[in-house]
Amino acid sequence: MNWARLGLLAATVVGLAVACWTVGAAGAHQVFAAMTAIGWTGMAAFLGCSVVVMFLVGAAWLAAAPGQPVGRLPLFTWARMTREAAADVLPFSQLGGLVVGARTLAGRGVSDPVIYASMIADMSMEMAAQLLFTLAGLATLLAVTTNAGVDAGIVPLAVGGMGISFAFMLIFWIGQRPLLKLAGAAAARMLPGSAATLAAVQERLGETYRSRGHMAVSFAFNFAAWTGSAVTAWVALRFMGSTAPLWGVIAVEALIFTLRSVAFFVPGAVGVQEVAYTLIGPLFGLPPTTALALSLLKRARDLIVGVPAILIWQAGEVGALARKRAEAA
Repeated sequence: MNWARLGLLAATVVGLAVACWTVGAAGAHQVFAAMTAIGWTGMAAFLGCSVVVMFLVGAAWLAAAPGQPVGRLPLFTWARMTREAAADVLPFSQLGGLVVGARTLAGRGVSDPVIYASMIADMSMEMAAQLLFTLAGLATLLAVTTNAGVDAGIVPLAVGGMGISFAFMLIFWIGQRPLLKLAGAAAARMLPGSAATLAAVQERLGETYRSRGHMAVSFAFNFAAWTGSAVTAWVALRFMGSTAPLWGVIAVEALIFTLRSVAFFVPGAVGVQEVAYTLIGPLFGLPPTTALALSLLKRARDLIVGVPAILIWQAGEVGALARKRAEAA
């Protein structure tokens, strides 16, 4: 019996229930009101932009896997989509999303060293791109609070969030190889055969980092994805009737993403995202009600895209479990 697959199945059921409860607690009518505010055309444009962003992060992950053919872009994009869906919809937080993304690639024949080495390298480039994106947002925030004389109480929060994000990035960069060595030593004693896999991951990771061109492409795609996410929010706001400038929305989104990253232990950043929008949005011309509507619109997008993605992924897991049982029988 594959307990990992059964555990993921149980978590999926619980997660979908929690997701439905979250929408109900936030006010399902408010979520639907946010969707109605931009209309069917606006919602289609919003979802279309989100799909483009997903292809960008899929391309970034693929670029961090030297030797993988370009034809596997849809596969890596789908793996990233299931990873994001698990983090947004299920009670896994980010770590569980990484597991789901890895299992998606493994189910399509990608080897473990390629999966985990590329995931680590891609996350490194993603955090580096986010840091640059956040610096731009923070610089804009400082300029606005200085020139407009706006209450700068949010500035320490933004600076602190960026500092914590930078600290996480340093810990991740410095600690990834020592942790792999430590895990390999422990696995050699506890799980025979897994130490060789971890050694292969470490070797593959070194080769990936030495491929400077692939790392540069991964960084570029990740930065484009961060920027694209902000443009997606701006498109939604335009359909809501907001006249907030693109540069202002980019600054807001940069700071929101930073606060979400700091609150990585909160599944889906429930509550954190909404509070951050109402605090930061008004500094750039977004009334609290409009900022909150944008946050709820993103929640709706997470459910519209995430729930089907998780169900399709889980159907594949159940099918694989059934095949293994049939083979064992």
